Amino acid sequence: MAAFLGNIGRGIRRSVSGTTGFFRGSVQELKKVRWPGRQEMVNYTLVVLLTVVILSVFFFIIDSGILQLVNLITK
Repeated sequence: MAAFLGNIGRGIRRSVSGTTGFFRGSVQELKKVRWPGRQEMVNYTLVVLLTVVILSVFFFIIDSGILQLVNLITK
């Protein structure tokens, strides 16, 4: 029984040190990131919004076409 409890304690210590190592590694990786500037973010946002609008219009047209097809079939 004592050996079992000792193994649990050892596992907890190992997982805690693994967790702190994970967060330290994450912080180090975030320091290497090249963050986009203001103008880049504006450009990226415009690209995303334009893509959403184009895809919305595309799917609206496709959906309307399918609706017309279903109405023709069910008449």
